[in-house]
Amino acid sequence: MQTVRSRILEILKQDGQASVGALAERLDLAPISVRYHLDILLSDNLITVSKAKGRRKVGRPQQIYSLTANADSHFPDNFALLTAGVVRQMKQMLPPEKIDGCFRKLAQEMAQPVALDGPDDERLDERMDRVVAFLNERGYLSHWEPTTGLLHTHNCPYTGVAAEHKELCCMDLALVESLSGQSCDLVQAIADGQSCCSFRVQVETGEGAPGTQNVELII
Repeated sequence: MQTVRSRILEILKQDGQASVGALAERLDLAPISVRYHLDILLSDNLITVSKAKGRRKVGRPQQIYSLTANADSHFPDNFALLTAGVVRQMKQMLPPEKIDGCFRKLAQEMAQPVALDGPDDERLDERMDRVVAFLNERGYLSHWEPTTGLLHTHNCPYTGVAAEHKELCCMDLALVESLSGQSCDLVQAIADGQSCCSFRVQVETGEGAPGTQNVELII
């Protein structure tokens, strides 16, 4: 698929919906160019179009674009069937504490490239830049907002599996803890029908400081 159309799908995955004008601004393209790519995506049944709610003072109603279910195939799913089979076998053969330990160890190994590469005095925003790059390489569609302390990732690589096997949510929790180097709590999950997974990270305010600062990471 062409890069522009792939980027349109990513934006709609992240934002839920968007107008031609909003897409043109994000892509730095003329609206007529964006409409060309939208028409192709519509013909491929990857997006759908509807009229925006409410009336505009002038002109025709604004059109809003969003993804169809067919678009899910364009985002990584981390071999969902294989993942489900492996987790199912593990749960049949191992006690719960052993399963949790295996997933935590796997998450720690996955996080090693980020956890080991940074300098000792690395700031949180610097660390999160590397975390975002790490997650995007694995299909999470993430971005970091330093001003709010939020990490947004709008694609679950385990869609269709995590709802049945919540151990995968625990593995992502352990992954975020390892990547951020902080203790985290799971606040909400895509597997429970939420729009994103949310992790609250306890960030130390400084060496020897008695308090902590709460930062939410939304995945």
